[in-house]
Amino acid sequence: MYAIIATGGKQYKVAEGDVIKVEKLGVEAGEQVTFDQVLAVNNGELSIGCPTVEGATVSATVVANGKAKKVIVYKYKRKSGYHKKNGHRQLFTQVKIDKINA
Repeated sequence: MYAIIATGGKQYKVAEGDVIKVEKLGVEAGEQVTFDQVLAVNNGELSIGCPTVEGATVSATVVANGKAKKVIVYKYKRKSGYHKKNGHRQLFTQVKIDKINA
């Protein structure tokens, strides 16, 4: 059984017991979170929502919050002496999928 959920502008295929990293949710570690934007559920037969599946939710537990690896952003224009170096670390929340309610 799996589901496709949408959170943080991205879509994730999840099954029970999966641990995934999603965009920062602002929830402390150990708390429960419920995803209600379920786009599709497969429990023997596939049911696709328009845009979401009615009454379907995914329950998860927050494992940790953190920052991803640093990405270097380097801007450069030739012949003008312009260059600029910048770094970015994206915040994430790591969640463990407990139950798919469909």
